Amino acid sequence: MPLLTPAQLAALAAIDSPTVANAIERFKVRRRVDGYADRDLRCAFPEYGSMVGYAVTCTADSTTEARADGAGLLGLWAALEAAPGPTVLVIKDVGPQPRKGCHMGEIMATTAKALGAVGCVSDGGLRDVKEVAALGGFQYFCPGFVVSHGQPVILDVGVPVEIHGLPIAPGDLLHGDVNGLLVVPEAIAADVPAACEAVRAEERALLDLITAPGFSVEALRQWKLTH
Repeated sequence: MPLLTPAQLAALAAIDSPTVANAIERFKVRRRVDGYADRDLRCAFPEYGSMVGYAVTCTADSTTEARADGAGLLGLWAALEAAPGPTVLVIKDVGPQPRKGCHMGEIMATTAKALGAVGCVSDGGLRDVKEVAALGGFQYFCPGFVVSHGQPVILDVGVPVEIHGLPIAPGDLLHGDVNGLLVVPEAIAADVPAACEAVRAEERALLDLITAPGFSVEALRQWKLTH
């Protein structure tokens, strides 16, 4: 995937995820019902704003008592170190009890941040919420928190995964905030910030119409005829 410049990444990070989602629709590069995670994937630290980074993927299990390790943590850290940043660690739970799975805490988050990651996305649990919040800027996306790490192993690294209905391939550009998580398509990534400005301009014009004195359904109908 062609990498965006630091300025382009910063421009994306300054935009909320729903506006990015609306802008992507304008390019007609995917179905409107694709490209985003479902509502069970939650942002742990909404105060950090938008998270933007390239996916480094793996599968993991923490609820099998004696499962053999695969690539292991060192394999995952090597992949993270080698990947272009900023990165987002994406952990797919493949254990028998995903609601009890737990795949990152303070030490792993600190390590990931030191290797260039800006967040972790998982369909399993995460933990050490206060300690990770104190790292400053390292984001969590997960369905909830789990107190114990169980018996954690890292299996495959650099494989396509699906997290809460969102297919994620290694290197995909992720954008997420308190509203949810989506993939920014490679072909249009550099053009999304400008499209977001067009979305915002149209929304401002519509809001001005709605909040103006004397607003009516007929006024809305006439506006829609020209937009």
